[in-house]
Amino acid sequence: MIVLEAKNISKTFYGPSKIEILKDISLNLHKGESIAIMGNSGEGKTTLLHILGNLEEKDGGTLRILNNTKIDNKMLNKNIGFIFQFYNLLEDLTVLENVLMPYLIARKKLDNFKAEQLLEMVSLENRKNFFAKSLSGGEKQRVAIARAFCNNPEIILADEPSGNLDSKNSKQIHKLLLNSVKKLNKSLIVATHNRDLANLCDKVYLLKDGFLSNFSKTSGNLINIF
Repeated sequence: MIVLEAKNISKTFYGPSKIEILKDISLNLHKGESIAIMGNSGEGKTTLLHILGNLEEKDGGTLRILNNTKIDNKMLNKNIGFIFQFYNLLEDLTVLENVLMPYLIARKKLDNFKAEQLLEMVSLENRKNFFAKSLSGGEKQRVAIARAFCNNPEIILADEPSGNLDSKNSKQIHKLLLNSVKKLNKSLIVATHNRDLANLCDKVYLLKDGFLSNFSKTSGNLINIF
């Protein structure tokens, strides 16, 4: 089952000069599948991820999420969970309140029990009443992962989820993210320059010069992907 389908996506920036950042990009994400999009800084990985999540306008092409082309904020909040490089937590709220934020945005009844289960999944149940600003970087990203799963979305989009962490914390976040996706039977697209994280995913794509190409992990080494 295809949960996200992108066809012929294009994006151009015009200032200060014209740059075609994405050119005729097509991508399918299946239920339970994990995809890594690799590429050097400035190649447009974040732009592509934001377009796939309908956070940014595309210039051309079509996007379907769960076979729908009409994508509004209600549908996004219900079906897509975002994980950002810089966490995007509300520092003066508690860990539990941050995890519950998707419920507040959707104006749904708060489900503290489920939020606490998610915190247990990321091994932060003993931090639920701590303010976010008191956490380490690795802990903040674990909270962000729990928050992304809060609304039980079909799709998780992660933008450089370990890009702001040291090597030890990065490895923990990689394993936690992929294990959570598999355990909860979700679908994942992660934009990353980290080869270790890409190796954990089912498929790897390379974004270079505006084009997206499939990289076969069985026919080459990710160390030579650039």
